Amino acid sequence: MNNKALILLVEDDKNLGFVVKDFLSGSGFKVELAINGLDAINIFVSANFDLCLIDVMLPLKDGFSVAEEIRQKNKNVPIIFLTARSLKEDKIRGFKIGADDYITKPFSTEELLLRIEAVLRRTMATNNNTIVEREIFNIGKFVFDFSNQIIEINGTKRQLTRKEAEVLRLLCINKNQLVRREFALKLIWGEDDYFMGRSMDVYITKLRKILKDDPSISIQNIHRSGFKLEC
Repeated sequence: MNNKALILLVEDDKNLGFVVKDFLSGSGFKVELAINGLDAINIFVSANFDLCLIDVMLPLKDGFSVAEEIRQKNKNVPIIFLTARSLKEDKIRGFKIGADDYITKPFSTEELLLRIEAVLRRTMATNNNTIVEREIFNIGKFVFDFSNQIIEINGTKRQLTRKEAEVLRLLCINKNQLVRREFALKLIWGEDDYFMGRSMDVYITKLRKILKDDPSISIQNIHRSGFKLEC
């Protein structure tokens, strides 16, 4: 399934790092291991990674900072955080940065593998769809090119992240109709839980800011139900 997907593993616990690397290598992945935040950035820019697995607590540069730098260089590469901390604030911060998933230590290797495969499936499905078809939506004064993740108004173009584009596409397909929260979460995030829901709320807020240049457009919260793109 992974076709030798290349994973960047960032883990300062050398024993755990080697165990996870060996397990993932035995599961058919190619893995590069970094033991601190600075090495992680240097390794990331040296190859085209399919997924990043990042510990939050790292020397020299923490995992959140590493993820933010990675997001500046590549808006679409999937990121999964590993952490010994289970604070809601940490998880929310991770999703605001653009994390695709969040795994709390200790975890089983089987759980880790399932999470990685689920994220890669969603990513590959999106990439395959954009190659096969070019979807363009007119939203008020905006032109949204889902295939290239670009939204344009009055000649000004803006590059969207993969998640922003996926959420906006779903709203466009159902323009002026209710998009239920649980449906959006399962379709785009793979599951419906509290933290995924908070992550989706972050992306809805980002899209509202992007679309504010046309006052005829709004994304409405439908209480306890979902969202509606009104145009």
